Amino acid sequence: MPADPGARGVDLDVAVQLGPAVAALNAARSVTILCHVQPDADTIGSGLALALVLHRRGIPVWVSFAEPAELPATMRTLPGVRHLVPPGEVPAEVDLLVTVDCGSAGRLGALADRLAGARTTLVLDHHRSNTRFGTINVIDAGAESTTSLIARVLDAWQVPIDSEVAHCLYAGLVTDTGSFRWVRPGTHQLAERLLATGIDGAEITRSLMDTHPFGWLPMLSRVLGTARLEPEAGGGTGLVYAFVRREDVDGVRSEEVESVVDIVRTTAEAGVAAVFKQSRTVADRWTVSLRSRDSAPGAQDGVDVATVAASLGGGGHRFAAGYTTTGTSESVVAALLAELG
Repeated sequence: MPADPGARGVDLDVAVQLGPAVAALNAARSVTILCHVQPDADTIGSGLALALVLHRRGIPVWVSFAEPAELPATMRTLPGVRHLVPPGEVPAEVDLLVTVDCGSAGRLGALADRLAGARTTLVLDHHRSNTRFGTINVIDAGAESTTSLIARVLDAWQVPIDSEVAHCLYAGLVTDTGSFRWVRPGTHQLAERLLATGIDGAEITRSLMDTHPFGWLPMLSRVLGTARLEPEAGGGTGLVYAFVRREDVDGVRSEEVESVVDIVRTTAEAGVAAVFKQSRTVADRWTVSLRSRDSAPGAQDGVDVATVAASLGGGGHRFAAGYTTTGTSESVVAALLAELG
């Protein structure tokens, strides 16, 4: 999930917990790295960067995510994909289990059951709503991406960042900052450091964010046709929303569906945007993506959608969050409007 541009502080526990995190990685004799369901480049980039380092140290390592069945096409050129395994091949027991970019155990989907078989669990994340479900929790709600947190872990571990690891880290950084639209002090410095390894930042960005199959265009046309504006929602902040129904997504990849909210959120008349994505298998189940923004630079008056999402069973960042709900299209919109006030 994209970084929270409203979070600028660094969790005080982070510096304290970096030592135990590095000690756990150093001591591990086998490692499973779990990414969240419907993976984005931040969770996959974080997982593969760690896997590359561990593999070079001779440590058996498995990286996986519960669903969908295949890695999104835009991420298949990331270095280290050979370490990805299907959920069924993830060991039931392991010395160290690391979760990356997962705000709760529920984000692991069916692979949450692997937590019980780990001697130690290390949680690396940047979601403010993280439930701290690990033995060791390194949570920096001010970090622009989980990959930027991984860079700090590698520095504390005194592991050099080469071009393969940098490629993975940059993938998460560029996507979770929206091509560096949502940054904090130090973001561009980290980007420069990663680019200095020789990676092609422009091509990485193009393949991850600016490449869609033709089917995306007619899908987008149908979905944007459902867009509605509620200017009085949120005390006049305004809500714009749209629906992605299951008949809209035949032959369309998950990453195309996830990209819709970044178009809907550009509506000038609404400070909050929502995209309701219907389950492909259960008609009344919806995954909802929320985005918000300040009314002007420095205004700091944007709706905290992490709080909204948490009230509806989800979580996330102040300006980027989500949740899963059930009901008719009318009822799920009504529930969101009620929560916004």
